[in-house]
Amino acid sequence: MVSTRLSRLEGHRRKFLAVIDDTPECERAVHYAGMRAKNSGGGLVLLYVIANGDFQQWLGVEEIMRAEAMDEAEATLAKIAQTVRETIGIEAETVVREGGALEEIHALIEEDRDIAILVLAAGSAKDGPGPLVSSLSGKAAAFPIPVTVIPDQLTDEDIDALS
Repeated sequence: MVSTRLSRLEGHRRKFLAVIDDTPECERAVHYAGMRAKNSGGGLVLLYVIANGDFQQWLGVEEIMRAEAMDEAEATLAKIAQTVRETIGIEAETVVREGGALEEIHALIEEDRDIAILVLAAGSAKDGPGPLVSSLSGKAAAFPIPVTVIPDQLTDEDIDALS
């Protein structure tokens, strides 16, 4: 079931969601989402998903690894949010989730009904455009909001002109 988006109601604003991962293309998705948010009076949400499969260790070690992964996620988000602040001039919301990327993206979209557009960037690697963009072709990944995919060859200047 799809929840109605609230971004057009009084007291709400349209938010653009960018997923942060270790792919080089994620920076282009953030730049486009940030520029669109700024130019439309909207907001930017940065989501970092920690894969829960990373912690299948002994009990004490698992807690340490989870804490280290959380620290790394928060540091990465803080760095990207600082870049957005300096280059685009807006404040970004940051969210850290643990689980599968697709499930956590869906859950966040369901919870924050101001999120109206998911922004992904296609990679240029020989193994395909990236896991999230590749997942768009399957029905299981169908998102309840529009998805904007940024082509891999766009420069920041191209993105600025388009947003």
